[in-house]
Amino acid sequence: MNNQTSINSKAPDISIVIDFLKKLQDKICHALEQADGSGRFIEDNWKRKEGGGGRTRVMTNGAVIEQGGVNFSVVSGDKLPPSATAHRPELAGRTWQACGVSLVIHPKNPHIPTSHANVRFFIAEKEGEEPVWWFGGGFDLTPFYPVEEDVLHWHQVAHDLCQPFGEQVYSDYKKWCDEYFYLKHRDETRGVGGLFFDDLNKWSFDVCLNYIEAVGQGFIDAYVPIVNRRKNDEFTEQQRQFQLYRRGRYVEFNLVFDRGTLFGLQSGGRTESILMSMPPLARWEYNFQADENSEEAKLNHYLEPRDWLTELSANK
Repeated sequence: MNNQTSINSKAPDISIVIDFLKKLQDKICHALEQADGSGRFIEDNWKRKEGGGGRTRVMTNGAVIEQGGVNFSVVSGDKLPPSATAHRPELAGRTWQACGVSLVIHPKNPHIPTSHANVRFFIAEKEGEEPVWWFGGGFDLTPFYPVEEDVLHWHQVAHDLCQPFGEQVYSDYKKWCDEYFYLKHRDETRGVGGLFFDDLNKWSFDVCLNYIEAVGQGFIDAYVPIVNRRKNDEFTEQQRQFQLYRRGRYVEFNLVFDRGTLFGLQSGGRTESILMSMPPLARWEYNFQADENSEEAKLNHYLEPRDWLTELSANK
């Protein structure tokens, strides 16, 4: 599939995206329930006063998933929040609509990584002018006790889903992910990365939508096998406490840096749904230092951008 800008073969239609996103939410929830074995997502429908609403689905205290949320939302308005117009002044004065599926899974077992994914669409319109639209999204993995097999699998799925759309797509969006999910005040990445992209409209609307569909399915293909491989691994209380400590980093990123959280809160989104990404338990410890050569210390070697496919394939 050509990576060059192409003529739109289809005008942007948010209703097509909304239909896809609802089905994707159903598919992801089903796959995660199957992997958990006993937990079920509870649905909470909500409406937004300014326009739109959504379906928040949350699982708590599953056999595997301690807490996880898979949210669908579609919101609209007459004026964009400052977080949007600060970087895109041309959007001022336009009505807008945004829709997406966003999820965060916090497993109980420290050997299963936390995972995040989202796919979204935005369109801003003004009478007499062409609409401004784009897609965004991606997925990333945050392990506590990384396993090379899992990291390689995660990035292989990401690489393979990108290939039909251009040779550089994986490397470009992997790099973007490494740069975006970076805790500047900690000088470390949030995890081992994955894919991240925004402002995607370099292809036609339908090709961009095809890519979003590939990313949505890719999350299932990448994450569920890792859950199934690790969910029966035994763990100690020390490992559990380290997991809770590292979850604190996740909270720090979401509250300090994440643009999606900021946009949601500034645009009058539903606070409970926006903050469902927070873990149910987390802890902070002053100046924690893992013992040298411990399993916990090994994580440090994973918290920097690396060419995982090349490095880990060579180790096989």
